[in-house]
Amino acid sequence: MAIPARQAIRVGAYLAKQKILRREKFPITLELEPLFACNLSCEGCGKIQHPADVLKQRMPVEQALAAADECGAPVVCLAGGEPLMHPQVEQIVEGLVKRKKFVYLCTNALLIPKKIDKLTPSPYLSFAVHIDGLEERHDEIVAKKGVFAQAVDNIKEAQRRGFRVTTNTTFFNTDTPQNVIDVLNFLNNDLNVDGMMLSPAYAYEKAPDQENFMGVEATRELFRKAFAEGRRKGWRINHSPLYLDFLEGKLDFPCTAWGIPSYSLYGWQKPCYLMGDGYAESYQELLDTTDWDSYGRGKDPRCANCMAHCGHEPTALAATLGSLRETIRAAAR
Repeated sequence: MAIPARQAIRVGAYLAKQKILRREKFPITLELEPLFACNLSCEGCGKIQHPADVLKQRMPVEQALAAADECGAPVVCLAGGEPLMHPQVEQIVEGLVKRKKFVYLCTNALLIPKKIDKLTPSPYLSFAVHIDGLEERHDEIVAKKGVFAQAVDNIKEAQRRGFRVTTNTTFFNTDTPQNVIDVLNFLNNDLNVDGMMLSPAYAYEKAPDQENFMGVEATRELFRKAFAEGRRKGWRINHSPLYLDFLEGKLDFPCTAWGIPSYSLYGWQKPCYLMGDGYAESYQELLDTTDWDSYGRGKDPRCANCMAHCGHEPTALAATLGSLRETIRAAAR
């Protein structure tokens, strides 16, 4: 199973507690962005489009840790921008690990050699490296040659030093089922990463490239064909089985964006990581002042083609916990 047993048990217990307490809205994963700056200019990313003065800002360590405490989510995705550009990223990681948060340090891996000596392997820490295809494809998406080779070398060095390494791959409408198969086979079998996340490209308003995002039907067709013949069972995919079913179009889920809230230099983003309709000063204010019923497919046109895990994986996890059959299925992966 791609998700470590320790994490699966902890998150499962956390979800069960929320159900017992009859809480309707609660965080599962905190998307924590202590900066927006990056050392690459990927066409599908909108973070580097922020004003120059904002790109120079770095969130204080105390503020980042306070957000994690306030939110209470058991999992934290430390993102950006490129979090390894933060001069105190190791202190943020150390603070989160001390709190026994499961930390996914999202990175393009280029700065791992400069930071790895300041980080300590832990069952609570994973590098989450963005790999958006094999060499030619990946370098095209990040708009810089040689990045794929560097990332692979740095992943191997992190593995050699005992770090857990996962990957995150975004697929666009220019991808084919064979592209999906090839990159997942490489990551799973050749690079032997601990887990893989899949992200169907979403209509990110600030992204420079607005032409290559997938619609719902295209997303379903892509993953249905890629997962055919039982292939997905052989891959260490870091998602619930129900979310993978959702990507294939075997079932549909509403979005529960409050499950993966985003906290950045601006505060708590409404309503989700992908859409900026204002900011709240606290997570509770985010819950109380966001009109959640106004978002989702069929409600807001911006949501029409979104199948991103940041909104739909929390729904899938809740559905898994609500079914003994699905709980057993998830545990048996």
